[in-house]
Amino acid sequence: MTYTLDDVQRLQAALAKGERRVSFGDKTVEYRDVTELQAALREIKRGLAAQGVTARPPRQIRVTTSKGT
Repeated sequence: MTYTLDDVQRLQAALAKGERRVSFGDKTVEYRDVTELQAALREIKRGLAAQGVTARPPRQIRVTTSKGT
């Protein structure tokens, strides 16, 4: 199955809110407990890693300069 970063974000949001029901497009999944939700999250992250997609946000480097006074 092909997973997306949106899938990870939806599961993490549900986990943070304490919800067990998650909607993916036109489908809704209700997990029995938090453990099952966490297992689904791990599975999706493994699937993304196999696809070569990282679940981390891209790293940002900010450079600031100023004129000498």
